[in-house]
Amino acid sequence: MSGLEMESNSKPKRSIGVFERLSKDKPLKSFLSSIGRRRSPESDTSADDCSCVSDLSPVAKSVVSRCARILELSAAQIEKDFQTDVTDYPKQRGLYAREYLQYCCHKTLHVLINRHNYLADKDFRSLTYDMMLAWQDHSTENQLLPNEKAQSNSLKVEDQNDGSLFYEDSTALAVQVDTKKTVGLRAFSKIAPCSPFIADFVTINNIFDMLTTSSAGSLHFLIYDKYLKTLDKILKSAKNYMSSQFAIRLNLSDGEIILAVEGNTPLNPVLKHEGITAWPGRLTITTHALYFESLRIGKNNARLVKYDLSGDLKQVVKRELTGPLGARLFDRAVMYSSTSLKEPVYFEFPELRGHSRRDYCSEIIHEILQAHIFIRQFNLEETERGKALSKATISIFRYIAIREALHTIPSNLKTTLPFNLANRLPREEVILEALFNYFKACPSPFYLHALGKLGFTSERSIDGCLCCFGLPKSLETALEESFDDSEKSKAASATVDLVKAEGLDANITMMKELMFPVIKSGKVIFSIINWDDPWKSTLFLVLVLYLIQRGWFYYIVPISFIFFAAYLMWHKLQSKGESLDALKIQVPSSKNAVEQIIILQDSISRVDDIVKEVNITLLKLRALLVVGVPKATEMVVLALFVLAGLLIFIPIEHLVLFQVVETLTREMPLRKKTTDKVRRRFRDWWARIPVAPVQITRLNKDQKNS
Repeated sequence: MSGLEMESNSKPKRSIGVFERLSKDKPLKSFLSSIGRRRSPESDTSADDCSCVSDLSPVAKSVVSRCARILELSAAQIEKDFQTDVTDYPKQRGLYAREYLQYCCHKTLHVLINRHNYLADKDFRSLTYDMMLAWQDHSTENQLLPNEKAQSNSLKVEDQNDGSLFYEDSTALAVQVDTKKTVGLRAFSKIAPCSPFIADFVTINNIFDMLTTSSAGSLHFLIYDKYLKTLDKILKSAKNYMSSQFAIRLNLSDGEIILAVEGNTPLNPVLKHEGITAWPGRLTITTHALYFESLRIGKNNARLVKYDLSGDLKQVVKRELTGPLGARLFDRAVMYSSTSLKEPVYFEFPELRGHSRRDYCSEIIHEILQAHIFIRQFNLEETERGKALSKATISIFRYIAIREALHTIPSNLKTTLPFNLANRLPREEVILEALFNYFKACPSPFYLHALGKLGFTSERSIDGCLCCFGLPKSLETALEESFDDSEKSKAASATVDLVKAEGLDANITMMKELMFPVIKSGKVIFSIINWDDPWKSTLFLVLVLYLIQRGWFYYIVPISFIFFAAYLMWHKLQSKGESLDALKIQVPSSKNAVEQIIILQDSISRVDDIVKEVNITLLKLRALLVVGVPKATEMVVLALFVLAGLLIFIPIEHLVLFQVVETLTREMPLRKKTTDKVRRRFRDWWARIPVAPVQITRLNKDQKNS
């Protein structure tokens, strides 16, 4: 028995209401029908029963009426519960109506998501969509014109014998799904996360963006319905895998869930590369590991190898190039390495064009790996560990459903996987810290219980609605700031693409123009040191000596920073928020291909000469270090002893003063001859030092492969 099961068994039993007792004993459709048969005058709430909140629009009254029928409560009783449970409800008429409607929706959805197979029921999908429409049009202050109200179409559900739980007959005020009506982000974010499978608070913006890619930010019912039906199919497929002989053969650990299987057909296998050989097979991704089942030629049985994702093995998973005989040709592989392997393993996902299959599997593997890193980083206990893994698991099922329904793969900052998103956003550590606090504060393992309802884990009822808990302020703030920073980063990246110049000569000209203030300052300082203008050099020397003598020399750097900060603030005030003027750069006329090749060849020759000079200097220093030239080495040793003595016996202030004076007076007329003489002697001494011997050998092909 797992720790989670023990925790469930140790809890005291609570009384079960009529609704929950019925909902546990009957499937959803029969349960809905039974409510239609058992309606009493008190529970037979029509839209008129919602008149206690007069500001509700007809759309919202319809939804409240249907919620009341599901809850077997009157609208007045629901309003009384609302005022009791939500003590700080707003008093303004429009806001009160919206909060009351939202409370009805959350309370109803909490009841419905405790049923098995609720995603498969089209009435549930229609009701949740209507809830979103009602949230948008919650009050009479912003209701639509009568001819714009949604009408029941082919999606209407009728039951002549028992009636429909979600919709009444054609004469009722129930506003049913209309394909012309669409849902916005705010309404989607208020209703969808009540079901753990439909959406997640952390990635809800990206989920909505994926669902509305083709409709300019408006969610149509047909897309929403297709998404939920596909999600239901994915969950059932995963459940079938878990109960099959295939799962038994994998010998899964407690709580391990199969997420995806690639290479299930012989015509579309996954190739595992080992050195220069590649074996076809099937790759299974679970919440704890990768399992590769290779089909070896000449052998009757398949070989199963497990690659762990949960342990602290310094795992690295990244996209890589691969190909036959170890060649790096095709960008369609995932590399896995860990301390338990001698060398990395490459999984190739062959396809005729592109690498979407590889990207899809890579995203799933990264999400599981990041979830386990998060668990180890914050040393989560068993319950919190289950929350984190179940959140990653459900997000992966959601990710697969989006791929299947919309034929697109969310990636990068648009990913619908929460741990991947947190890892890619700015302020990653702040988001993860806030997510950890969220897991600690959330009173119910919402996602873990949702998996239990489907039989993936020990079954539990969902004790609370995630929307009722909401996001902690710290996590909400961290996500908002991170998304804001990422938008700024994207805007900045767009400006980078605009200023990229083609051609070496154009880029060198741009660099010179941008570095002009620095180059000009350097020329002025170099001119002072060279005593091109004796009066300026003398004045500068006196000023430096005075600063050193007064002990102000150490304040030069901080004063420079203050001056620079004041200069920046002055420019900010002068600009008054206006955009920067474009820097005008006149580049030389474009050269033809032959001229560009000549320039490139000349540049390479210069770089080669510089590298050679550096190597010669390093080899001469090596000769001095290994006493290849005894007399020269003796001089270096003597100089080092003298320098050490000066540093020990002379205060550092005097040494700094001496060095500054020596540097500034090196080129003055009185010292010019002496300086030139010292330079010549040093060059002569350096020229007499031979380089250390070097033997250059080249590797052959066999040595490279080994």
